[in-house]
Amino acid sequence: MALLTPLFAFLYHLPQVYKWLLKPYYIASLFMSVAFLLVRKTPGICEHLSTQREDGNSCDFDWREVEILMFLSAIVMMKNRRAITIEQHLGNIILFSKVANVILFFRLDIRLGLLYLTLCIVFLMTCKPPLYMGPEYIKYFSDKTIDDELEKDNRVTWIVEFFANWSPECQSFASVYADLSLKYNCAGLKFGKVDIGRYSEVSKKYRVSTSPLSKQLPSLVLFQGGKEVMRRPQVDKKGRAVSWTFTEENIIREFNLNELYQKSKKLDKPKGEKFERPTESVFAPVPEEEEPEAETITAMDTESKKDK
Repeated sequence: MALLTPLFAFLYHLPQVYKWLLKPYYIASLFMSVAFLLVRKTPGICEHLSTQREDGNSCDFDWREVEILMFLSAIVMMKNRRAITIEQHLGNIILFSKVANVILFFRLDIRLGLLYLTLCIVFLMTCKPPLYMGPEYIKYFSDKTIDDELEKDNRVTWIVEFFANWSPECQSFASVYADLSLKYNCAGLKFGKVDIGRYSEVSKKYRVSTSPLSKQLPSLVLFQGGKEVMRRPQVDKKGRAVSWTFTEENIIREFNLNELYQKSKKLDKPKGEKFERPTESVFAPVPEEEEPEAETITAMDTESKKDK
């Protein structure tokens, strides 16, 4: 049964996997991931390569190359233990395959190693993973609209994701966050996103670092009455994020979404019925910190997802 469950899960997501793999980014990544294998096994090319095999067969892996590939497999398996989406699994495989290819090509011929490394840099600068474009109930904020939306109605609770398009973690989390918005969005509980990679002032005001070393991307912050109530991941005194896994189950539990959704649905009542505002928050208040005065900004319409 333990073997059948992953198999059934893979077969269930197979149409979606094919859809992703047929995108230009994944097609190019696949060829780059197996580049050394193609060079080593292609007749007419492999005969001209050097080898450390005792039989002199340059069209097969030597013992050192097998050792590197086995080490790569172990690293990918360890990293994928914490992966929560198919995109993360594929991303880990692609990333470490490229690293292994760089090592193998440099070991084979320094010229091939420099050529492959240059291709990797060009690919990294010109090609980005495809963004999630599926269904969602998410409002996208700009630096001009986020404050007004959060403070417009004190009865509305907001869960806002602070993200950056260049972050692989944010890209992998997009489908999970979209699924949560489809399940829990209502008149009193809304979901929002703001690209702090684009709006640096928002990053400073809400104290979410865009540095890859801080590991604060993505960050989920819950607002009630326009004020922050809680966030994940939490940040320690050194400004580093406390390790936290962005699974759907963790978010539902930590943000108490089921209870919050039941209370927030009261805003869906007809106008003739009186709305009873909750007297207490589900969460403990976050201690206020002194912040520099923010510049006064004017409200403007929320940008659409494609205008980001």
